[in-house]
Amino acid sequence: MASSSHPEAHLSIAGYLPDRLIPEATALLHERRGEVNEIRLRTGRPAVAMLTQGFRYLGGGQALTPEEIQNSFEKICGYSVYSHQSELSQGFVTLPGGHRVGIAGSACVDKSGNRTIKYITSLNLRVATQHIGCSDGLFERVFADGIHGTLIAGPPCSGKTSLLKDFALKLSSAPYYKKTVLVDERDELAAMCRGTPCHALGDFCDVLSGYPKGEGILNAVRTLSPDVVVCDEIGDRGDAEAVCDAVNAGIVMIVSAHACNADELYRREPVKKLLQSGAFDSVVLLKGGSVRCEAKEILPVAEVLGHGL
Repeated sequence: MASSSHPEAHLSIAGYLPDRLIPEATALLHERRGEVNEIRLRTGRPAVAMLTQGFRYLGGGQALTPEEIQNSFEKICGYSVYSHQSELSQGFVTLPGGHRVGIAGSACVDKSGNRTIKYITSLNLRVATQHIGCSDGLFERVFADGIHGTLIAGPPCSGKTSLLKDFALKLSSAPYYKKTVLVDERDELAAMCRGTPCHALGDFCDVLSGYPKGEGILNAVRTLSPDVVVCDEIGDRGDAEAVCDAVNAGIVMIVSAHACNADELYRREPVKKLLQSGAFDSVVLLKGGSVRCEAKEILPVAEVLGHGL
């Protein structure tokens, strides 16, 4: 698999770590390009780089101090925590380059009912990379009979987002030339930074960056006349309604959802309604574990719905 068109973009995540870890993490990200999936920071414990196979302690196994965690958190927020309140209320911050940081700590609700996090104890920096060609073979299998609505499901770190990026790149390039819109709520698909994508896009691709998925899908339908809309992590009722509206307008939807198997998909009520609506023809279930971007099964929607009978 080829890597991103911005070959050093993945290295930027090292700069958000405690200062003493930056040189080692930069070297590791360079030497093990595409193999470092996460860097996890926890108060009182050593930093750990999670690899495709196994893990590696950073900093000689020396425990991180609360001050180091707080310093990294402030770097991640660009020293303006207030400007990230919307993201923090959902437990994450997205960094330039599409890296996403999951944040653990104590929940805090203000007088307006807004939830945020204080006393940060853990940071999970997920390394965003683009594996061009990761969908080779799978793309041809899924779309052997033409481009149709597809739901990609799998556990965390199974390659859902990587596959969506590659599907979108293929569809918006030769020989397909489909007008493709990425609804990129968390800046993970195109990784826009000041209006410029860090990930490779086809000539026929448009990006709605930072839009809530439901709103972005409807905006795409109204203003961009897409053939295909791609978005990540469909889950709530608003998302489902927007997908149905897009499909009724003749648009092909290619989306992802968290689920380890067909039973889990069926038990998620908004996803179940989407499957029943006819929005998708097939469901790709990914293997997960240490295997990324590989299908365990490609099922017709009728078979997934059959799990509830």
